[in-house]
Amino acid sequence: MEVPPKLMRAFVAIDLPEKIRSALSREQAELRDSLAKMNRDTGKQDAEIRWTKPEGIHLTLKFLGEIAQARINHVIESLSAIGAFESFPIEVKGFGFFPSASRPQVFWAGVEAPPALTHLAGVIEEAMEKIGFAPEKRNYSPHLTLARFKNPRPRPELRALVEAQGQISLGRFEAAEFFLFESKLSPHGAEYGKVARFPN
Repeated sequence: MEVPPKLMRAFVAIDLPEKIRSALSREQAELRDSLAKMNRDTGKQDAEIRWTKPEGIHLTLKFLGEIAQARINHVIESLSAIGAFESFPIEVKGFGFFPSASRPQVFWAGVEAPPALTHLAGVIEEAMEKIGFAPEKRNYSPHLTLARFKNPRPRPELRALVEAQGQISLGRFEAAEFFLFESKLSPHGAEYGKVARFPN
């Protein structure tokens, strides 16, 4: 009987500095508390929002999905070949919804960066396509996922809270490296580990 290959759920991403992660965590907590208060006042319950754990927030460049362990070295070699790149600034600013505020599936924090970020994502995309990964069907749209919704329906309470925040800035940092991450499912949710750093 053939033993199935071991699989790793992997993605390529820029890690966030702790000051940005802490700011995102505070925003999540404030929004969650405000929503809970509004729901108590109106007698509503909303168990359909799944908030992302702060340690699970990354700036994803390419999602690879489930890949065989035997393929990991090939991925690392291909990403290593990209080489060094000039660092660039990233600002975390504002909030929004995918695909729209009227039928949201994802609640995100915005990312403002020069064209270098999209270029880096494109280079990674091309490198992964060369070794057999399917290309993305949509253009790269950088964001930080703060929550997901089980049911894409209008959420006027959250929308009102977000609009009241405006284009608030949660901080800036310099992006000078990216990582191959592994995601493992556990009883407590997904756990993330760095497999390799680039440039290395």
